[in-house]
Amino acid sequence: MIESPEYVPPKVWVWDKENGGRFAKINRPVAGPTHDKVLPVGRHPLQLYSMATPNGVKVAVMLEELLAAGCKGAEYDAWPIDIGAGNQFGSGFVAINPNSKIPALLDRSGPTPIRIFESGAILLHLAEKFRAFLPRDPAKRAETLSWLFWQMGAAPYLGGGFGHFYAYAPLKIEYAIDRFAMEAKRQLDVLDRRLAQSQYLAGDDYTIADMAVFPWYGGLAKGLLYGASEFLQVQDYKHVQRWADLLLARPATQRGRMVNRSWGEPSQQLRERHDASDFDLRTQDKLDAERPA
Repeated sequence: MIESPEYVPPKVWVWDKENGGRFAKINRPVAGPTHDKVLPVGRHPLQLYSMATPNGVKVAVMLEELLAAGCKGAEYDAWPIDIGAGNQFGSGFVAINPNSKIPALLDRSGPTPIRIFESGAILLHLAEKFRAFLPRDPAKRAETLSWLFWQMGAAPYLGGGFGHFYAYAPLKIEYAIDRFAMEAKRQLDVLDRRLAQSQYLAGDDYTIADMAVFPWYGGLAKGLLYGASEFLQVQDYKHVQRWADLLLARPATQRGRMVNRSWGEPSQQLRERHDASDFDLRTQDKLDAERPA
């Protein structure tokens, strides 16, 4: 290991606004809004404010799965929140999620709107509201919730740990990359061993646990995160690969991955979603073609 000058923490930490690499302009040590911004509201009962990061994809996939299952009350408007531009610090968004992280959901189906933040809480709210993708059998329900909360606790090691130091940090720190690569591979092995025993994470049925875990670990397995496939040798996790392929083939997964996406292939970007027909009519390639030359 290459020696580097030893860092000695000061007695009192002081925020360095320029230290933070790619995210220096949006990361800060205080909460609350930075500017006034009223959120748009569409015509549907559910209002999603999000971005197509792994956490955002979870909820979009859930909503598309509910609609595919015939839950008409699951119709939704999806509004983009550009976290790179700091939209998550607008007053309207902070009112829904005081933690200023996507996704956030406003359920306007009842007499009083309900705010839900944290992706796991949103999945659980929707599963209970529509009685879908969460088994009622106590043992199966416990298994589903265990894997759901496993993801919520494990993913920060993958995203904020491995992904940050491998792909985004301004300096490549061998110790940090080694530490979090080891943990990322351990977590992949946890999943691989589980998926050797069952088709889906909670057993024979597709649940919110799969929806939560797939955008992170399925995305990593299929080369969709951090450009780290070879580094982590993700092809070795055969059961994760089988499961990821199974989920990627689901039409609702394909649609959910498009919602609030503003990068990549234009035909796969649906920056706003207000109707099922938008997937056919309002993807970015079609909007670009409509613009006068």
